Amino acid sequence: MMLGLMGDNKNIVIKYNKKTVIGLVEPVVITGPTGKSAKVLGRIDTGATKSSIDVRLAAELSLGPILKTKIVKSASGKSLRAVVQAKVHLADKEFKTDFTIADRAEMKYPVLIGQSILKGFLIDPVKEVPK
Repeated sequence: MMLGLMGDNKNIVIKYNKKTVIGLVEPVVITGPTGKSAKVLGRIDTGATKSSIDVRLAAELSLGPILKTKIVKSASGKSLRAVVQAKVHLADKEFKTDFTIADRAEMKYPVLIGQSILKGFLIDPVKEVPK
């Protein structure tokens, strides 16, 4: 077992066996192809296969081109969604990944982080959002 701590007093990153520990809500930085970025709170969802971004945030960051479309099953049923790629910074990791575009206006968080991003992380449901 190996436990490590990194970061300043505001943003402590906890590592356990080379995996970063995150909570159910985490700050994420999404960067589009033009270099424009936004720091938002993202909801961690281990039940979601893919990650999703709000259509307004995707437009603000000029995400695109649309790579493909995908049928997504959600609580509101099945829908056909566009898929785009963006750079994501979550905790101490940064990578490019696919996002489905959805209308998340009625949702509390504009970004949902799914299993496709979560492979290098452990989720602690009681970990609080860094301030």
